[in-house]
Amino acid sequence: MRTEGIPVNTNRSSGVETRFVEVSGVRYAMRRFGNRDGGLPLLCLQHFTGTLDNWDPEIVDALAEDREIILFENAGVGRSTGVVPGTIAEMATHAMRFIDALGLPKVHILGFSLGGFVAQEIAIAMPDRVSRVILSGSAPEGGEGAGMDRPELVAIYTDSNMPMSEKIKRLFFPSTADGEAAASAFIDRLNTRSAERDLPAGPEVAATQLQAMIAWANWQGDVHGKLAKISHPALVTNGDNDIMIPTQNSFVLARSLPNATLIVYPNAGHGALFQYAQTYVAHVREFLREE
Repeated sequence: MRTEGIPVNTNRSSGVETRFVEVSGVRYAMRRFGNRDGGLPLLCLQHFTGTLDNWDPEIVDALAEDREIILFENAGVGRSTGVVPGTIAEMATHAMRFIDALGLPKVHILGFSLGGFVAQEIAIAMPDRVSRVILSGSAPEGGEGAGMDRPELVAIYTDSNMPMSEKIKRLFFPSTADGEAAASAFIDRLNTRSAERDLPAGPEVAATQLQAMIAWANWQGDVHGKLAKISHPALVTNGDNDIMIPTQNSFVLARSLPNATLIVYPNAGHGALFQYAQTYVAHVREFLREE
């Protein structure tokens, strides 16, 4: 294992350098910042094709005032080397190697969308290393529609002429005046990064991750029984009309996780955490304050 550079103790994600941890020939990209004297670190796991640049500064910068924030980039994504993992279990294995490499005895995990799938696997595989779990816009294994392979969605993913900003607006936010305003504000916030930007996810990332998500959704096992293994306090959030990972999956998570709190934001979709960024931060802070 080799680490490059010393994490900068800053509370602003816009200027934090991308640093690397090498494990078994894979060089994982990360950004590590925030209050290292606060509570347990918060490990953040990203959405489908998301990179380090896709984390909302309004969310991670605010949470960094309370604790250290660690943004993780899985193998083959952005500036991380290696092959894109073909299953959710493999994604979780890479994340656990990363946790071990940093020598973190215990963490909280925030998993958004696909990142929430991975967070569940980690919580089951290494329960003593996880304190609390936040699952936003996510679904259990076997969750209906969690594969995000519906034709109307795939048409947007694969449209090479559509700017990424437009894809985000269509997929994450409702087509209302408030939704469009929230989408524009979110995109503006993403553009505030002043340090070197991440590399965009290549086409192999989308293809491989989508197949992994489809397999996750098509699982025929005992959903309730699997979620019952996650005894950690869990905060489940979503918008009331998520067109990517249907909101009903958040209700399944909340019903089946033994120690879950559910928050559903009104007139919002998959990107509810970005649309209601300040409110979301307040909810996450309150949840983690109880550690």
